Amino acid sequence: MNLTIFSAHAFEQEFLLKASNQLHQLKFVDQKLSLETADEAAGSEAVALFTSDDASAPVLEKLQKLGVKYLALRSAGYDHVDLKKAAELGMMAANVPAYSPYAIGEHAVALIMALNRKLILAHEQVQANNFCLDNLIGFDVHGKTVGIVGLGKIGAVVAKIMNGFGCRILVNDVAEPVELGFPAEYVSLDMLLRESDIITLHAPLNEATCYLINAEALAKTKKGVMLINTSRGGLVNTSDLIAALKSGQVGAAGLDVYEHEKKLFFQDLSAQPLTDEVFAELKTFQNVLITGHQAFLTQTALGNISDTTLYNINCFAKGQESKHQLAAH
Repeated sequence: MNLTIFSAHAFEQEFLLKASNQLHQLKFVDQKLSLETADEAAGSEAVALFTSDDASAPVLEKLQKLGVKYLALRSAGYDHVDLKKAAELGMMAANVPAYSPYAIGEHAVALIMALNRKLILAHEQVQANNFCLDNLIGFDVHGKTVGIVGLGKIGAVVAKIMNGFGCRILVNDVAEPVELGFPAEYVSLDMLLRESDIITLHAPLNEATCYLINAEALAKTKKGVMLINTSRGGLVNTSDLIAALKSGQVGAAGLDVYEHEKKLFFQDLSAQPLTDEVFAELKTFQNVLITGHQAFLTQTALGNISDTTLYNINCFAKGQESKHQLAAH
């Protein structure tokens, strides 16, 4: 099968080629999928999409006219794909529901520890031969309360690690409680906001969770709370977060995602002026640590993403239904 891979990053191409095992013709396109770039898929029955790609209704209509029948998502999230329109067009879609919860969970904890112990600032000071410790005071994570919003596989990894630190674990999730093997309290979102010293987000982005963390929610938190988001940028109203950082209501924020990241992440913009004023202001805070959607970026995760993506393509090629197939909601 001919497969066009949009937003094809150099870091993943080797893994995708290996997973393909020469069974398919892979065309790598470094550009994002959009109305302007969709023509790159001409001659392909399938496209492989990343989170930064635009798979809205107009784009899908264009792909379908080009002969594309299958959408293979190289991600767990699918909020960038109009699944209802895909179904109307007779297009099949499948995702990668789990590739390495440890990769993302460990990155979330890395953000917590780096922010708490001010590791970036400490490194910069040492590089400048400044060995003063006055502005590097952190806190013992042991004994703190960690609120986990969304206890899927990633949230469960974070819960296990933070339990190992000796933290009290609070969980808010719409799903039925699961047994973790260690103490964890399922609570309302309001209680989690009020009692957590650290709040870490691991929920999907949908109508119910969009701007879940906004001015009203942040006003309920402890003064100086730490907020971590390695899930979806749209869970957090960034302007409200900036206001809370300025007031001191939020003491630190670790973000691997950003609500308008599609215009920024996964590309080198170092030679261009930054036109996103909200993001530019967010970068000015010393108590904010931002990574460019790299939480998933481990060898294990990249291998698993590629293997599952090509498994889905193999199923499509054989006319079989993938166990990761997505249905319109």
